[in-house]
Amino acid sequence: MISRDIYYFLKPAIPRWIQIHIRRKLASMRKNTFQDIWPIDNNAGNPPENWQGWPNNQSFALVLTHDVESIRGLHRVEKLMNFEKKLELKSSFNFVAEDYKVSEALLINILDSGFEVGVHGLKHNGNLFRSFKEFKIQADRINHYLKSWEAVGFRCPSMYHNLDWIHHLNIEYDMSTFDTDPFEPQSDGVGTIFPFWVAGNSPNQGYVELPYTLPQDFTLFVLLGENNINTWKRKVDWIADKGGMILLNVHPDYMSFEAARINSDEYPFHFYEDILLYIRDKYRNRYWNTLPREIARYFVSNNLQQ
Repeated sequence: MISRDIYYFLKPAIPRWIQIHIRRKLASMRKNTFQDIWPIDNNAGNPPENWQGWPNNQSFALVLTHDVESIRGLHRVEKLMNFEKKLELKSSFNFVAEDYKVSEALLINILDSGFEVGVHGLKHNGNLFRSFKEFKIQADRINHYLKSWEAVGFRCPSMYHNLDWIHHLNIEYDMSTFDTDPFEPQSDGVGTIFPFWVAGNSPNQGYVELPYTLPQDFTLFVLLGENNINTWKRKVDWIADKGGMILLNVHPDYMSFEAARINSDEYPFHFYEDILLYIRDKYRNRYWNTLPREIARYFVSNNLQQ
């Protein structure tokens, strides 16, 4: 926790390109160290006890999510949403409630288009779980935004998580974990590509945890410098074979929609387009593309022990 606090204290004073350079060096070392469990941890492919499968005998689920980390990403939300509409796909957009202003018009557009809104913390600064006292203060504000935005889902900035404390949020699901990802600052993967229930103090209290199961875009294309989607494709094929949940988290902040102009912390938008077309063409009519809230509700209705 001390090193995390020091990092976020110093971060505003460190030029962005230096931050990226340091993180790239660290990521490269971690990739070699953890190659046995990343991008695929074979133990994560086992279905949970009493698993009932997906609706209509679909082979796997496809859940698209987007964390909007900054004003740059906010300005790209509608372009990204319109692209997904053309492919007849739907996704969720998670906003940092107090780092920038999310207009009511944008929220209405997202919801009226059949997409979903979630809360991505109050500030993107890594402070949510610094202490329980601080968490409770922020939880009250997060619950305010959840209600105001008609949201039922949460994801913590930088994938920090404390699944016990998250019970204090008024949510149906959380997405602050992953099956395997040694590149995250809190890198304790949950070891499954399926949803699971996080029970509270009573049998009916709790929420569904939805771990992301494909490597994040920023990790693959900015930190590791990969120039194709082969890693995504390999993991997609593995999850499809296991009948799990492909949950992808990509950030409009880091997508460059202009091929001739790509910043050091961006990647070509067509990488995202390519993986969606790959899934559509290879697995046509074999997957359930739905929203995180629908995955959570399906899991509660069909897979919890009675």
